[in-house]
Amino acid sequence: MRRILQAGTLAAGLAASAFAQQNAASLADVNAALQSGQADKALALLSSLPVTAASHNLKCRVLYTLEQWDAAASECQLAVKMDGQNSVYHMWLARALGERADRASFLSAYSLAKQVRAEFEQAVSLNPHNAAALADLGEFYYSAPSVVGGGDDKAAGIATQLDKVDAARAHELRGHMAEQKKDYPTAESEYKQSIAASAHPSSQWMTLASFYRGRQNWAALDAAIQSGMTAESRDHSAAVALYDGAAVLSKANRNLALAATMLEGYLADSSKTEDAPAFVAHTRLAQIKAQLGDKAGAGQERAAALALAHDYKPALNLKF
Repeated sequence: MRRILQAGTLAAGLAASAFAQQNAASLADVNAALQSGQADKALALLSSLPVTAASHNLKCRVLYTLEQWDAAASECQLAVKMDGQNSVYHMWLARALGERADRASFLSAYSLAKQVRAEFEQAVSLNPHNAAALADLGEFYYSAPSVVGGGDDKAAGIATQLDKVDAARAHELRGHMAEQKKDYPTAESEYKQSIAASAHPSSQWMTLASFYRGRQNWAALDAAIQSGMTAESRDHSAAVALYDGAAVLSKANRNLALAATMLEGYLADSSKTEDAPAFVAHTRLAQIKAQLGDKAGAGQERAAALALAHDYKPALNLKF
């Protein structure tokens, strides 16, 4: 009897292990779809998986890319409820709540902002080396009023923490802080130091280009864009810089043909990311092509966006 029970226990353990491995592989498939901008595919895969904290977090992030903020926040809340010790889950909940706060009424925004701060702080408390959470918390501190927990001194403290974790992000945070204070020489210096400190500086070049757009320094903007593109060409994991640079040019309404080329380059690259969803890139490319007079091309890009995310509202609402 004991051998039978032992055999049964072993079989159950092996079955559980196989199930866990299969589930992990499926979650990996969802994440791959999310990173490549295939929102519909990611949601379809999630619908067939067991409900776990990880699946809730992934669904939150897919909905976040779709700009469905309320639904994203609900999913992230469920992830945190199931696993409250995961720094990344708290970070994503804070991000989703932050987007809700940006679109809420004054009273609702006040309450949500306090929740955002608490979630970012919890993310950092759980993992002081979570550079993305630190950078987000620093941004919250310098941009939020003191009544909801903001403060320049707090942001400066986060920048000091970031120095030990991600020096490039630390300089970028200080640059944003200086820019908000209209201390433009310091901001420019910090952005340049961010470039120097980064092992993958193409995105930092685009941040500097965005700074120059705000100062209407067009020659410097063009030079920063070109430097970012050069850096990206040497670092094939940094295609997101093309997406960021195209956004800078589009907002400046400058060299739209180059912006279109950059978006096409990003979409053709294999290193796409959820930070720059492919269906958003197609939508932006559709808008640019329409501005350039290519209505047929714009329609094709809109269709490509909806093929990846059938209910992405900005693409649905495009008019040429």
